[in-house]
Amino acid sequence: MEATVHWHHGLSFTGAANSGFTADLGASPSVGGDNDGMRPMEMILIGLAGCTAMDVISILRKKRQDVTGFEVKAYAVTAPEHPKVFTDITIHYIVRGHNVDPQAVERSIELSETKYCPAQAMLIKAVPIRLTYEIIEE
Repeated sequence: MEATVHWHHGLSFTGAANSGFTADLGASPSVGGDNDGMRPMEMILIGLAGCTAMDVISILRKKRQDVTGFEVKAYAVTAPEHPKVFTDITIHYIVRGHNVDPQAVERSIELSETKYCPAQAMLIKAVPIRLTYEIIEE
């Protein structure tokens, strides 16, 4: 895996990965940025949410759960002083569907946490991660 970040001006960058996709990176005006891209720490949190989301929905599909909608929200608390690392993370899974089995959801989340999601495996060594879920019957 490889990533490259190209500087444009000020605190404006474009990040690229060997997959060929790009993302704009920026900073808020309060630190000299132009507010023209995602913050790097936001991308870490999105990466975490995306990693576990892909695992959980894949497992739920293999378990033949009738999922009609799926969303993962990640919330991070940051340290007040530099470096402003994450000090606490909550990942909340929202599963919509018909007769979705809570045990299937719990097991899918557990497998993501303990076996499949490298982002979660890496970050859990540095910050506590709390996992919650809700099932919305449709």
